[in-house]
Amino acid sequence: MDKLVLYVGNKNYSSWSLRPWLALEACGVPFEDVVIPFDFPAGNPRFREISPTGRVPVLHHGDVRVWESLAIIEYVAELFPEAGLWPENREDRARARSYSMEMLSGFRALRGACPMNIRRPRRAIALPDDVQSDVARIEEIWRESIARSGGPFLFGRRFSAADAMFAPVVNRFDVYELVTDPATLAYMDAVKTHPAFRKWEEAARAEPWIVPEDEA
Repeated sequence: MDKLVLYVGNKNYSSWSLRPWLALEACGVPFEDVVIPFDFPAGNPRFREISPTGRVPVLHHGDVRVWESLAIIEYVAELFPEAGLWPENREDRARARSYSMEMLSGFRALRGACPMNIRRPRRAIALPDDVQSDVARIEEIWRESIARSGGPFLFGRRFSAADAMFAPVVNRFDVYELVTDPATLAYMDAVKTHPAFRKWEEAARAEPWIVPEDEA
């Protein structure tokens, strides 16, 4: 089989890069990652060389190109069904995909007000009501899913693609001090202490690049 190569942006800031990287790493899928930093005002001209959208992440698998985080995860899940990126139970898979699509298409207020920033010192900022609504809905998803599965992750003891899709939110909730509920904090701790998340975090903290617009 041809090697999987996942191109990602700055690990400190790129929430969309984190999602497929974390899903593959946590589920034991072999791949190579290549960081191309967005250290230009309009991204990086090199993105156009590797991605039809001029954005990252993008997965190369031989002649195949797959872009967009969730599409990458789905493609790899088909290649490696034994990796368990999605839950085994059909109903759980449906919920996991629904939650992931909700994350993909929603929560714009939260994303706009609180950019992902692994290195950011923890401190709260004033937030409008629409951000608080996003936070409340995400906590509802986590609470509902863990009540059904028993945790510590959204669908039980195994980290899944759904957890990867919400991992940037874990960082946002943490560094902007957005939540206090013990159940929410327990789930966040499970994600933050996962070896795959720690590996990404270590690389992010070692990066030299500063992107001013993402330093909220």
